[in-house]
Amino acid sequence: MTEENNANVVVEAAGLTKVFNDFWGRAKAHAVNGIDFKVRQGQVFGFLGPNGSGKSTTIKMILGLLYPTRGTLKVFGKDPQNVDIKSRIGYLPEETYLYKYLTAFETLDFFGALFGQPPEMRQERSKQLLEMVGLAHAYNRPVGEFSKGMARRIGLAQALVNDPDLVILDEPTSGLDPIGCREVKDIIRILASRGKTIILCSHLLADVQDVCDDMMVLYGGKIRASGKLAEILQEEEKTRVVCPTLSEETVAELRQWLAAKGIKEAGDIKVDHPVKNLEDFFLNVVKQAREQSMDTAGAQAGGEIPDYLADPGNAVLDQLRRREPAAPKQEEKPAEPAVNQELLDKLSNKQKAEPVVKEQTDEEKSKEQALQEANKKANENLAAQFGKKD
Repeated sequence: MTEENNANVVVEAAGLTKVFNDFWGRAKAHAVNGIDFKVRQGQVFGFLGPNGSGKSTTIKMILGLLYPTRGTLKVFGKDPQNVDIKSRIGYLPEETYLYKYLTAFETLDFFGALFGQPPEMRQERSKQLLEMVGLAHAYNRPVGEFSKGMARRIGLAQALVNDPDLVILDEPTSGLDPIGCREVKDIIRILASRGKTIILCSHLLADVQDVCDDMMVLYGGKIRASGKLAEILQEEEKTRVVCPTLSEETVAELRQWLAAKGIKEAGDIKVDHPVKNLEDFFLNVVKQAREQSMDTAGAQAGGEIPDYLADPGNAVLDQLRRREPAAPKQEEKPAEPAVNQELLDKLSNKQKAEPVVKEQTDEEKSKEQALQEANKKANENLAAQFGKKD
């Protein structure tokens, strides 16, 4: 394999084995038993298999949460235990674990802070991601009040807050309504078109078929089938022709023509009308309801993909990381207050005016003199009384 091909390999496993032992060190379960696979950049890779087949164990080893018993496993060309590669991985676990007392906005802000993002970037990305997953109206609600589907939406948002190169999604559509399922699949397609690598683990085979490029089927810890999804599902022994509706006469002529070509078995020729996709039919019904302005208290339709996820380059991301501070505004001189010159002149004249002394009349003088004499007599009487007691 050339160096160029090796550079495009994101996850590579060779003889990967994981054995769980009991207390005495005896082998209790071979969860993963010598598997080999490669996941390349830009692929949407599906992990399929029944419960207990080794899917979650493999994912945990990719994340560095479990150590392989034997074999080798490389992520971005390094050991999964390497701390430097953690910032390049986004992970949505099978069960959504959130701090229930944090609001939706605070949850994304918290995870953004774990990646060392500046406050301005965290705030902008949190708003964009909440809009993308249809939870912009519930940004201030504690996530502990969310339904399972709404919790999965916020979980998907936190998995993308660091703009990861490798996104691992374990049952991403679990608990989501058909609208949410379609939106998640659209997000996966957009991320893959940007060169992101997606590992999708799901029991919903229709979702895997819609978005995955490659897949592998695990059973008993071993790979039972793997390869390009389109090639695996193709039935080469049959041919399908889709055309506008044919009349009964035309169908009869077509059967005769096919019989002349050697296709005589009635079971080999099937003529019917195509069936609509149930998901498309459901989404069309909901779209009509929304056009009639019908309200809902649940999760709303997701908005646009954030620029830093949808932009094929890194221009937007670089702009967020290296945003120059805005130029300081020039200080404006405060407007001078309007002066009422007429009122000012009146006040000045009052201050300059001589104080007016009001003269007492003869009647007021006589009353004041009588009051002073009465007070004098009262004081003399009190003094005389106190003198007798002594």
